[in-house]
Amino acid sequence: MNRRFLNRAIAGAIGFAALTACRQSPPESTASPAASLDRPNLQWRMATSWPKSVDVTFGAVDQMCQMVRAMTDGRLVITPYAAGELAPGLEVLQAVQDGRAECGHTAGYYYIKQNPALAFATTVPFGLNAQQQSAWMYYGGGLESLQKVYADFGVINFPGGSTGTQMGGWFKQEVNTPTDLRGRKMRIPGLGGQVITRLGAEVVVLPGNEIFSALEQGTVDAAEWVGPHDDEKLGLNRVAPYYYYPGWWEPGTTYEFQVNLQQWQQLPQEYRSIFQTAAAAAANLQMLAHYDAVNGEALKRLVPGGTRLLPFSQAILQAAQQEALALYEEQSAQNPTFKQIYEQWRSFREQIYQWHRVNELGFSSFVINTLEG
Repeated sequence: MNRRFLNRAIAGAIGFAALTACRQSPPESTASPAASLDRPNLQWRMATSWPKSVDVTFGAVDQMCQMVRAMTDGRLVITPYAAGELAPGLEVLQAVQDGRAECGHTAGYYYIKQNPALAFATTVPFGLNAQQQSAWMYYGGGLESLQKVYADFGVINFPGGSTGTQMGGWFKQEVNTPTDLRGRKMRIPGLGGQVITRLGAEVVVLPGNEIFSALEQGTVDAAEWVGPHDDEKLGLNRVAPYYYYPGWWEPGTTYEFQVNLQQWQQLPQEYRSIFQTAAAAAANLQMLAHYDAVNGEALKRLVPGGTRLLPFSQAILQAAQQEALALYEEQSAQNPTFKQIYEQWRSFREQIYQWHRVNELGFSSFVINTLEG
């Protein structure tokens, strides 16, 4: 690891993380002041949902752990494990709950069967982009609301990186209308999977390390993962020729760190502040920048290599949006927690959409459409 980069990241993140830590109110520590002053030596395990080949995401997690170790002078050592080493990739929450790991890095929407409101921790169809999601989390009450949900599981969560707007996935056959989705088996998690089901497809939820073989063997007809860089790493372009965009179900995918609440409460306050600082610097800030830097490069390789880059039709987008909005209303009627978060989130979305219509869209729609090439 580049030590000078580490020092710059710590310095640059400390003010931001301190501010966000003050704005949020995690459960009070039960540790005594004396225990905080003792600065104990601790060894923690971090289960993750990612294969190590997904180098941007796993790399950011590993760097976060290195930062914690450096900032505590080696007293808090967190070792990250790839999916399947401590727990299956889709069972990180359970591993953190039951103590197989003191903490984890995963995506909240993998656990919507436990509570559908956890989808908002990651992303929901036709929702917020990465910048908007961060604004909602830190300044719109999102993180506070989600931490209350996670407290019921004996866990506390913190934003842990974003992929930005994802791609729409790899398909073995073209899909031009909503009817073309009927009967297709697709790997897609979260509420996006429920929308796809409402359009007639069959959803299969798989961790990243199982997607290639599922496509290759015909277990699924289509699969989405992240974007060009990670998808190329998994080799998905070798088993499906059609690459669709945009990933309307994942407009601002946010990963998260999950910590066993009892373990968190026993940490000295100094260690908790360091954990949040490292999470913000190494993951929640760096990951999106890294993805934005490498995804365009990967796409330039994929298209000349035979990948067919195609947009979803307006018919598919409109049908999916209609089903997504209907799904949110149904979930709100069935689940009070979902309703509370959805209404808060929807109000924030309306406000920030209006602002970004003026500043972000006003600028981008001109500049991007007038660039040469």
